[in-house]
Amino acid sequence: MSSKIEVPKPAAIDRSAVKYQDKQESDACATGSCGCSGESQLSVLEKNVHSPVTPGAKNFPCFKVTPELDAEANRRIAQYPAEQIRSAVLPLLHEVQHKFGFISPESIDWVAKKLGIEPMQVVEVVTFYPGFRQKAPGKIHVRVCRTLSCAMGGSYELMEKLCELTQIDRSQEDGHKDTISVSPCGNFSVEYAECLASCGTAPVCLVNDDFHEGITADKAKALLEGYQS
Repeated sequence: MSSKIEVPKPAAIDRSAVKYQDKQESDACATGSCGCSGESQLSVLEKNVHSPVTPGAKNFPCFKVTPELDAEANRRIAQYPAEQIRSAVLPLLHEVQHKFGFISPESIDWVAKKLGIEPMQVVEVVTFYPGFRQKAPGKIHVRVCRTLSCAMGGSYELMEKLCELTQIDRSQEDGHKDTISVSPCGNFSVEYAECLASCGTAPVCLVNDDFHEGITADKAKALLEGYQS
């Protein structure tokens, strides 16, 4: 006779541990003057709702619920039946990322409250879809396709050249959850993308929302210069 297995309940998330740092706090941590060890004390669960500070944060406003944002959220929510209101999580997250650059813990809490669901249910969506990001990218964000055709066409060499030109260090890049690497100046960021559906013109990439074909490593400099004013 099989015995019943007791499954422990997950510990509650300490929201203070995942508070998004402001610039002053970030600078203090970076210089070591804040008194912390500099090592993350977050659990695996807490890391899923944590937004690490990047130099790209200077390009985006801090999350704030404005009348315009709230009105747009209400309009989106009204498009779904009451019993399917959770389906509005995707358009609300897209709206947040479009306005603020990324999904912060504060915005996760707000979306959850608007839809009457738990924050972790919003986190499940954010971490499932690679299009959502939990930290600020650069002003110029490059997504390089690394699927077979592009890899054979030189996408890895393209990524290396982009990092060389922008002084980006990808050594700490996670590859799954934390895929974005940002330049020290905060103006550039890169990440790999899966198939961008143009295998015949490999290697291809997206710069912000612009699609570019046949971008080999020797074209990387001209590509970036085209986005600098």
